[in-house]
Amino acid sequence: MTEITEFIVAKNDLSSWRIDTREAPSLKSGEILAKVDRFALTANNVTYGVVGEKIGYWKFFPVAKDDEGIIPVWGFADVIQSSHPDIPVGDRLYGYFPMASHLVMAPAKIRDERLFDGAAHRADLPPVYNSYARVKAEPHFDKEMDDERMVLFPLYATSYCIYDFLKDNGWFEAKQVIIPSASSKTAIGAAYAIKSDPIAPKLVGLTSSRNKQAVEKLKLYDNVLTYDDVAAIDTASPAVIVDMSGNGKLLGELHKALGDNMKYTSNVGVTHYNANNMGPDFIRERSAMFFAPGHIQKRTQEWGPGAFEKQAFAFWKDAAIKSRDWLVIRRENGAKAVEKAWAEVLEGKTPADAAWVVGF
Repeated sequence: MTEITEFIVAKNDLSSWRIDTREAPSLKSGEILAKVDRFALTANNVTYGVVGEKIGYWKFFPVAKDDEGIIPVWGFADVIQSSHPDIPVGDRLYGYFPMASHLVMAPAKIRDERLFDGAAHRADLPPVYNSYARVKAEPHFDKEMDDERMVLFPLYATSYCIYDFLKDNGWFEAKQVIIPSASSKTAIGAAYAIKSDPIAPKLVGLTSSRNKQAVEKLKLYDNVLTYDDVAAIDTASPAVIVDMSGNGKLLGELHKALGDNMKYTSNVGVTHYNANNMGPDFIRERSAMFFAPGHIQKRTQEWGPGAFEKQAFAFWKDAAIKSRDWLVIRRENGAKAVEKAWAEVLEGKTPADAAWVVGF
């Protein structure tokens, strides 16, 4: 008998969770059972929970109670049972999994290097989240980069999408890109991409006093300011804001200070999830939530299947290797480790230069 262990949170209170264990169901024809080996936990996963109702993240791995859900994570899993003729036991997958020990999947659109989870409840969800790499068949697969792939690929893929989106829109005529929560991994990835473009605007990073030195050591931002130094921003220079914080008070201050020179705000993350109610000074008509899968679908229509992903993957690999200079990955296993990592990430206590890789 195989038991499935699941980390279940209250949708309206991510600090309230329980660990549930149940017997794995018998597989139907065409299904497989994947054992989740390990997965990354970052502020990105907090964002999945905070905007879960708006964007549909709770729909991927539904549970019995409507007011509870499972946070999606990026990780690796091994096929331990198969009722599908084309998917053997022992196949190894990389992709979007629940915070759980196992996942029943219904493989579809199967190719040597990739498959989709064709489960009925996932049919209308973004394809990028339903796609899984069959890593044993990937010509570029490098096992030594497994941890970076779990931690950084989902973030740096979004980072590259942000860069491409801003460039595609002529940087919204901005002369500076202001990035609150500049120590977040997605912010650092965006900074890698923007910094590599010789015609990109200058970069201004906003961060806490605790993280200022670490952000400065990256040498990616032209100027690094703390949240207490917002008044030092050049408000005469047109700006685009790439917000990783979701801090409504901070964004209101920036919008008020910049006025007409706030050309656009792209709301990407909510690292300060408890402060994400936007105040009266927030300029909504020049702000929008950024959704990376939507941008990928746009580029797929414009450039053809796989073209954008190829660029993004090349960027990710280069940036991930550079990130080894500063990133410390914490590896632990077991339910207690998962709880500890989630609590730390949720409270924003993971240092800027660290990340969690855990598993049940």
